[in-house]
Amino acid sequence: MKLAIVGIRGLPNNYGGFETLAEYLVEYLAETIDITVYCSSKDMPDRLSVYKGAKLLYIPVSSHGALGIIYDSISLIHALFKNDKVLFLGFGAGFVMPFLKFFRKKIVLNIGGLDWKRSKWSPRAQWVIKKAEELLIKNCGHIISDNIGIQEYILSEYGLNSTLIAYGGDQAKKIPVSEDSLKEYPFLANDYAFSVIRIQPDNNIDMMLDAFMHQDKIPLVMVGNWANSLYGQNTKAQYIGKPNLVLLDAIYDRDILDILRSNCTIYIHGHSAGGTNPSLAEAMYLSLPVFAYASGYNEHTTHNKAVYFSTALELTELVKNYKSFDLKKIGAELFDIASKHYRWSFISDQYKNVIISK
Repeated sequence: MKLAIVGIRGLPNNYGGFETLAEYLVEYLAETIDITVYCSSKDMPDRLSVYKGAKLLYIPVSSHGALGIIYDSISLIHALFKNDKVLFLGFGAGFVMPFLKFFRKKIVLNIGGLDWKRSKWSPRAQWVIKKAEELLIKNCGHIISDNIGIQEYILSEYGLNSTLIAYGGDQAKKIPVSEDSLKEYPFLANDYAFSVIRIQPDNNIDMMLDAFMHQDKIPLVMVGNWANSLYGQNTKAQYIGKPNLVLLDAIYDRDILDILRSNCTIYIHGHSAGGTNPSLAEAMYLSLPVFAYASGYNEHTTHNKAVYFSTALELTELVKNYKSFDLKKIGAELFDIASKHYRWSFISDQYKNVIISK
């Protein structure tokens, strides 16, 4: 069988959730399925031809912003003529879907979260994304939801069933603090909270930073792509140097990232737009006690075993009293959930079953 994966920036992964999903599907399925991953030649500096057994095919259009709609549409149309099945990730190709009805049985769709709800988009952009989502869902062959909340949304909004398949977290590893890492990151010697996050408003960046700035019990170390947007640059400039905040640029060396997060005292998760976020699944697999934004989706992912906040004030109070929680028990319960539900070998088998049988 020939499978195309469409809708991501490209591989190797150094960007986000869908890229993580694509990377591990390739790792586990490329030996038995002929996989081609569509990539943007404008966004990928190292244009490999093969990655972990999958062919990489490049489209000369950026995957970002409005151009992403063109990029996704060209990729999907090309992939449908060349492959037996196409796994489409996201929403960008929605407006070409009514013209591809003949191919609908070939398309397996995962929209991820509800991207149209993200506050970074203008009202017009939100309408476009929501319409694209509708056209995709109504015209594809099979739908995958990565979270019970998304599954319920698709059923209530569109009257359609979907297969529930989550994300994996077992790529995250517990790595002890070394002398070199302690010299580079002195905060490793004491209690600290940690968050690795894409820097955009709907991830509640300001809420989290405000909360930690107004307490003195424990610092927050936040790793993110500050330089990639005007919002990120302005937010970093506003908060850099404030008490109890350590703001680090994006870290793509997985070992360094795992040292920082696997040794934190509490993990802070601020995502709100829906779906199962890979960084949350990874934190759970590391047995980290999680304080998560009460989005509904995060409660589904953590099976209501984390600690939740809705405002900066709530988070401040939780952090002030973090020692009153049984953090070890919370981490152990979250690991138990992750080990049962968020393993890539198990998730890849679920995808394979859908792709082959549907």
